[in-house]
Amino acid sequence: MVHQKWQLSKGVRWLVLVLLIGSLVLAACDDDNGENESTPVPTEPAEVTLGLAVSNLSNPFFVSLRDGAQTAADRLGVQLLVEDAQDNPETQLEQIQSLIDQGVSALLINPVGGEDVVPAIEAANEAGIPVFTLDRSAAGGEIVSHVASDNFAGGEMAGDHLAERLGRQGKVVELQGIPGTSAAEARGAGFNEAIAAYPDIEVIVQQTANFDRAEGQEVFAAILEEQPEIDGVFAHNDEMILGALEAAREAERADDIVFIGFDAVEDAVTAVENGDLAATIAQQPAEMGRLGMEAAVDYLNGEEVAESIPVDLALIIQ
Repeated sequence: MVHQKWQLSKGVRWLVLVLLIGSLVLAACDDDNGENESTPVPTEPAEVTLGLAVSNLSNPFFVSLRDGAQTAADRLGVQLLVEDAQDNPETQLEQIQSLIDQGVSALLINPVGGEDVVPAIEAANEAGIPVFTLDRSAAGGEIVSHVASDNFAGGEMAGDHLAERLGRQGKVVELQGIPGTSAAEARGAGFNEAIAAYPDIEVIVQQTANFDRAEGQEVFAAILEEQPEIDGVFAHNDEMILGALEAAREAERADDIVFIGFDAVEDAVTAVENGDLAATIAQQPAEMGRLGMEAAVDYLNGEEVAESIPVDLALIIQ
């Protein structure tokens, strides 16, 4: 019995030894698994969301700008949130604040008014959100980059062409854009500097029509009633010049006046092709949207971005 008991104990000891070895192996496996679990697993990068605040999407120019930005956003793999202020500065302030509250990565702003938009830009600055301006500049706040055509040069181009079409003499009208916007101020300054070089050309009326086609028609209709002699008209954008053209048609004076616009929207280009407009200045708004998006994404990726990004102009004639 003693010998049998010893044999049993020895068997138990072997069993215990086998169990211990198995436990050590399992523990080692658990350690390996633990190490694998603690190793950081690469995750998908957080989605980049950019906000685009546009002055007025009723204007085909800004529709093209938005479309250019959206096409670039799709290509770059970022989300784009778009707000339309309908030319209301208070609405734009609220919309930009909403984009800030949503935590956008960057803001692209086409201001309704250069002064009006400053508080919104300063709010974005405080939130650490980089700001880019498109087409129209802002009067304050920290701006990473401004993407726009040289509006002054475009105004000069329009003035020189109008002068040539008039034989360097005559009476002209200037329909101005929204007061206080950089585009209206620069285009007007360029136009008037160019016209000043022609002593036999007189600017007889300068009046705002707020970049709006219906208002351009109404304002120019009133001017036609007051001014029996008008040889040419320059408007700060195509919407106003197309309205002025319609007013002149209704007054049966369109054939006596040279019309020049700015922006080269589709309706204006068609009017140039038909001989109704003498010219329009092409700004390439879709290119502005594209360049603005690319600049914002580059900046977010740590790349250097120019403070001013120019967009080429072109004179569109028949």
